[in-house]
Amino acid sequence: MTETNPKTRDDLFRFLDGLGIGHSTKDHAPVFTVAESVSLRDEIPGGHTKNLFVKDKKDNFFLLTVEENATVDLKTVHTLIGAASKVSFGKPEKLMEYLGVIPGSVTAFGAINDTSNNVTFILDADLMAHDIVNCHPLSNDATTSIASADLLRFMEATGHAPLVLKVTA
Repeated sequence: MTETNPKTRDDLFRFLDGLGIGHSTKDHAPVFTVAESVSLRDEIPGGHTKNLFVKDKKDNFFLLTVEENATVDLKTVHTLIGAASKVSFGKPEKLMEYLGVIPGSVTAFGAINDTSNNVTFILDADLMAHDIVNCHPLSNDATTSIASADLLRFMEATGHAPLVLKVTA
């Protein structure tokens, strides 16, 4: 296994700054679930995310970034995202290898670590309707707010062409 040094939140912020993308970050106690993060809502406006790291039987990996309260039907979502089969959750080792994050810190910003384009990023259309999208900056002890249009610019700058699709119920 190759030793990887995933990028840090400071690397992420420098990357965003280099692209001229505005962002603001609020530090908080680590949150591992959407339920735990609800207390932050009053302080952080915009669309809040939950992320599902999934794979199909051909080991194609996908990150579904959706609005925190949205429901994704894992039995049928493969038909929307172009997976070769029904999807199952990806293993934590792959999460670290490809996105440089641990479970609980999964974020669309993980694209910065996916330098080999192992992951297809899916941004839910309902989430992207928000002016501001909130994601963990590669760790779950902070929330970074970014314009939804700038999230797309960030993805493209990392060499990814995210799919904006309605994948939620």
